This record gives sequence, structure tokens and C-alpha cells, in this order.
Amino acid sequence: MNKIIGIMLITVSMMIQASGKFQDYQVGGTSYEGYYVSAKASAPLIILVHDWDGLTDYEVKRANMLAELGYSVFAADLFGKGVRPTKVSDKKQHTGELYKDRAKMRSILSAAVDKAKALNGEAAKTIAMGYCFGGATVLEMARAGMAMQGFVTFHGGLSTPEGQDYRQTNGKILVMHGTADSAITMEDFAALAKELEAARVDHEMISYGGAPHAFTVFGGERYHEQADKLSWQRLLSFLDAL
Repeated sequence: MNKIIGIMLITVSMMIQASGKFQDYQVGGTSYEGYYVSAKASAPLIILVHDWDGLTDYEVKRANMLAELGYSVFAADLFGKGVRPTKVSDKKQHTGELYKDRAKMRSILSAAVDKAKALNGEAAKTIAMGYCFGGATVLEMARAGMAMQGFVTFHGGLSTPEGQDYRQTNGKILVMHGTADSAITMEDFAALAKELEAARVDHEMISYGGAPHAFTVFGGERYHEQADKLSWQRLLSFLDAL
């Protein structure tokens, strides 16, 4: 019986992955290419934002994992079609350009949300989530007042640009962070907690002992299995409760 169930699950997984497709969309005359996968039409929608290396197999895998659980997922592309930097200098260039031009960042994120909603149809709820650089952009979405029920960040940038705040945020924020993260410190974590509390934003912030930056990246040298599994389970319960 277990073998039969296992075969059925593998078959369903293959069907979902096969239904996922890369989708083009335009922002200011530039082509972008996101990845969309859906368990069914009008399922709860998740906007997933990539790390600083662009939309890669990692985000596709995470999107498929969520689709298997009944969600529609649009993995956004913030760099442009075919732009998938591999050198650290290039990664810094592409993320730096968007960090310096927040209006452009927001316009690309808004276009990705519009594309996702056009593909998915009306959804009971829409959530944004991101990893590292993607986590920082998800908080940008929250500060911009984008209409989401939730904003989730995994080991993402936590600082708030000068002149911005969380007064327009209308969804709950979930932050998952490693206490051993040397790139984004616990001082940054605490500062964000104070900001969210001052703005009276519904939020939850979790830190995982021993987990470094990028602790969710499968096969990476900083992958932390316990923190990855715990944070994934918290994501799922967070989504279920919205």
C-alpha cells in the first residue's frame, strides 16, 4: 500500500511540474520571464521572489513544492529575461541597481503581481515570500502597501531605506532569520522588530540558532537542515492560518 501511495505522489508531482511554465511580461519596454505553476485555478496565490542570482532552479523547485500543496505560485523575475548572474560582482550590480532605484523595484514587483493574477484568476488570498535579496524586496512590497494578506522573508535583508516606513502595511509579516547570519545581523533583526512594533504591524519574527545566511539553499555550503525544515513548516502553518 505504501508503495502504491508513493507512486501516486510521484505521479502527481510530475504532473504539477509539467504544468509549470515560464511566462514573459513587460515592464518599461524590458522583457521579464517568471515561472508560474498552479494546483488549480483561483488557488491561493503566492508571489515568490528570488535571491541575488536571479530566478533559478531553486525558486522553481520551491514553487513546485508549494503547488503540490495546493497553491498557485508565480516566481517573479526582477532582473530581466535571461539575466541570471553567476559572478558575485554581477549579482551585486543587479541587486544594487534596484536597491538604488526603489521606484523601479516596485514597478517590477507590481507588474509581476499583475501577471500572476492574470494567470491565476481571483484568489481568496495572495501572499508574497522571498529569499535573501527576495526577502528584502518582499519587505519593500509591505512598505509600499501592496495588497497582500502576508509577507514572508527567509534570511532576507531587513533594513529600511531612509524615508520609508511600515505605516501603509496591510498584511501580516513573518520574518525567519538565522542567528549565525553575519551578513544581516541580530542588531538588524532587533531594529526591524522595533519598527514593526512602533508601526503596529501584525508580525512574527523567528530566529534559528546556528543558522547562517542562506540557510535554506539546498546543497549550499551554508545549508542548515534543521532551520530549513522548521522555517518551511512555519511557512505552511502561516499560510494555512491566513
